[in-house]
Amino acid sequence: MNYHGNVTVGGAPDVRELAELVITKVAVGPYDNNAYLLRCRYTGDQLLIDAANDPETLIRLVNGSLAKVVTTHQHGDHWQGLADLVEATGAETLAGRLDADGIPVPTRTLVDDGDEITFGDARLRAIHLVGHTPGSIALLYDDPKGHPHLFTGDCLFPGGLGNTQKDPERFASLYEGVVSKIFDVLPDETWVYPGHGKDTTLGAERPYLDAWRERGW
Repeated sequence: MNYHGNVTVGGAPDVRELAELVITKVAVGPYDNNAYLLRCRYTGDQLLIDAANDPETLIRLVNGSLAKVVTTHQHGDHWQGLADLVEATGAETLAGRLDADGIPVPTRTLVDDGDEITFGDARLRAIHLVGHTPGSIALLYDDPKGHPHLFTGDCLFPGGLGNTQKDPERFASLYEGVVSKIFDVLPDETWVYPGHGKDTTLGAERPYLDAWRERGW
């Protein structure tokens, strides 16, 4: 596998080719956001996760039709390119039900925990996680010919959880959700694609769960 996931703003995307899905990762904007373009290998249908910034780069990346664009949560650095991308492609917009009102581009499809999002023959499952925002969603692709792939927005990164503003209740909610819905049910081989920075795996992060709980962030 040549994919490494280490991308930089202004640099080349990185491409991961699975048996039935192609994942392209690109970094955009002043906050070093990651955007992910997923393409069904059978139909060519495409879905983008987080039109974070720099719509010109994203439109070039799409290079054609775009079926859907999913916003993982309502923070502005994750939707700054959304309006221009939707205008250029006509893509259907999706976001977590409890975060949609915080996204200025209208959300056509509200997403709840466990919902399936399909494009071509590919499907993602939404995992609702409360704490970074009320309606954050992670997106799981369970590769039928490999291990799971998880797009976590700002809820899980290498080295810890997303920012909960030092609020113990918000941290406890996010921690419980990440542990019960992700670490307790998915294998160590699960590849994690976060909203910023480098990728990781659940196996690399699992030994530190207790330390995260104890430090509270």
